Amino acid sequence: MRTNILEYLEEAATLYPDKCAYFDEDTSYTYLHLLSEVKRIATRLICDLSVPKSPVMIFMDKSPMTLAAFFGVVASRNFYVPIDMEMPDIRVNLIKDNLNPVAIITDSEHYDRAKQFSDRVYIFDEIVKTEADDILISDRLKLAIDTDPVYVLYTSGSTGVPKGVVVCHRSLIDYTEQFSNEIGITESDIIANQAPFYFDASLVDIYCTLKCGATMGMVPVEYFSVPLRLLDFLQKYEITTIRWVPSAMKMVSMFKGFKSIRPNKLRKIIFGAELMPTKVYNYWKENYPDAVFVQNYGPTEITGVCTYHIINEEYDDSETIPIGKPFKNTEVFLLDEDDKQVTKPGITGEICVKGSCLSMGYYNFPEKTHEVFTQNPLNPFYNELIYRTGDLAKYDNNGDLVFICRKDFQIKHMGHRIELGEIETAVMAIPEMKNACCLYDDRKQKIVLFYESDTCDESSIGEELSRRLQRYMIPNVYKKTDHIPLNRNGKVDRVKLRESL
Repeated sequence: MRTNILEYLEEAATLYPDKCAYFDEDTSYTYLHLLSEVKRIATRLICDLSVPKSPVMIFMDKSPMTLAAFFGVVASRNFYVPIDMEMPDIRVNLIKDNLNPVAIITDSEHYDRAKQFSDRVYIFDEIVKTEADDILISDRLKLAIDTDPVYVLYTSGSTGVPKGVVVCHRSLIDYTEQFSNEIGITESDIIANQAPFYFDASLVDIYCTLKCGATMGMVPVEYFSVPLRLLDFLQKYEITTIRWVPSAMKMVSMFKGFKSIRPNKLRKIIFGAELMPTKVYNYWKENYPDAVFVQNYGPTEITGVCTYHIINEEYDDSETIPIGKPFKNTEVFLLDEDDKQVTKPGITGEICVKGSCLSMGYYNFPEKTHEVFTQNPLNPFYNELIYRTGDLAKYDNNGDLVFICRKDFQIKHMGHRIELGEIETAVMAIPEMKNACCLYDDRKQKIVLFYESDTCDESSIGEELSRRLQRYMIPNVYKKTDHIPLNRNGKVDRVKLRESL
């Protein structure tokens, strides 16, 4: 039985020592080279940091070296905390105050900035000059257990204070095993990474690569604004697998990118983190009729994803693609407002999750942890934690879960409960629509639609929605925009849009 995620690295370095593990357009690491640098980093940290299971910030832009830093921290029996380098200092300080890191690993470019957040700052190029000590590392890991933390990822908090989700080896190993087995990731795959490393969508790319002895290439973020460069990357590096947020895939469909370049090795197309507009899926499916398409779902608090749907059916542009059924060793169920289990199709409930996938809660934030990691109300007999996601869903007639929206996207308008996500789905089914986001103006009690389209206007949208939605769900205000803003994770930036209400 595996107890440490880095057992995958040891095995891959033995089986595929000279194979490329991770690359970007400037640097590449073979598995053996990666393991060598990981051991050097771990040796230095063990020598300098006497207390294991401590947080180490990683203060670097995304690159293969960043992953070496991650794994080096883990090999020292500490845990890594990736920081978004675009994050303002005020927010980094909030994380630092919550985390109190014992050290920071950075590069020379960011060294001066990193020094303001810790008294112990390592420059990557210097720390990898340490001579590796296998015995020292082995002795440190002898006492390691599978509930030791691997990483902490910080997400936004409703109070303005970031929340750090703590994930242990047991959860990450379970996630990696189930995902790679069910989706069929193998050593022959070349995965194109889109998600930032501080975002849990990157876990599939990083750890399924490691587990299977595959290869992962990091797509420059600017390519997602230039579809032809993006598709050229996929073609050049013979990419077989992508796991992207739908917003990234939407850029290709908006500009009909496959008319110019159609990468010919792509065979697994996986998406999640937000709902895929069915119109976008249909465009990709039309161009890759033989590829495996998978929609998955899961919040950071359950180690990435907990449900998946391998798409074998046809869907009309106005339909919603299900998020599917749970992975093995995970239980996902719905609870209504009275904490009663929902089992019948079509009835809305909150998605709740239990199993090894559950994270260990929020770092140094017990109040918030206890708020959402709670005793299973269906089990009065013994201690059994569940995670209440705050997401609403329903079952379809096939028993698959269909995501509706966040609980906080559910509004009460004109006496009716309305899911803003349902309105967005209807808007995105309009052929000429590029992007859309629905918000509720509580002060004016109006539904506001932000939309991006070259040809649609308020009249044509309203006419189309009147055929798809009930009257009380039709937006009251229409705001056309040249570009709906996205946040660093590639999702619609609802906070920024709300500023313009």
